[in-house]
Amino acid sequence: MARVRHKRKPVAEMNVVPYIDVMLVLLVIFMVTAPMLNQGVKVDLPKVSSEALPQDNNVQVLTISIKADKTYFWNLGSEVDTDKQMDKAMTLPQMTDAVTKIISAGRSQGKQTQVFIRGDKSVDYGAVMGAMGGLQKAGVGNVGLITEAP
Repeated sequence: MARVRHKRKPVAEMNVVPYIDVMLVLLVIFMVTAPMLNQGVKVDLPKVSSEALPQDNNVQVLTISIKADKTYFWNLGSEVDTDKQMDKAMTLPQMTDAVTKIISAGRSQGKQTQVFIRGDKSVDYGAVMGAMGGLQKAGVGNVGLITEAP
C-alpha cells in the first residue's frame, strides 16, 4: 500500500503573542513613569538685574505687597502718601475690592494704572497666584513682578 502524503498548507495567520508581550511591557513602563512626570524639578530662580521702566505722567503706579504671613498691602504712586497708602493688613478679597476702586477712580480721571506685585521671598507661589487672580477680577490686564538686584 502506498502511503498518501498530505501536504500541509502554510498557515496564513500571524502570531500576535509576542506583540501582546511587548505591549504589556510598554504599558508597565508608562504606568511607572507617568507619576514621575508630575513631580517636576526643583529650580533655584535667578536674581534679575535690569533697568527701571520709563514712567509716563499719565500712568499711576499701584504696588501690591505680600508679606510672609500672606497679608496684603497696597501703595499708589511712587511717593508714600498717607491718603493713598493702606498701612493696615488686608485679606485677598479686601485687596481685590480696594484695587477695583483704585482702577475705576483712575479710569474716571483718564489715567491708566500699572500694577506691580512685591512678594516676600518666603511667600508660597499660591499666594502670589491668588493675588494675580484677584487683580484679574479687578480688571487689571498686566501685572509686573518686582525683584531685588543681585
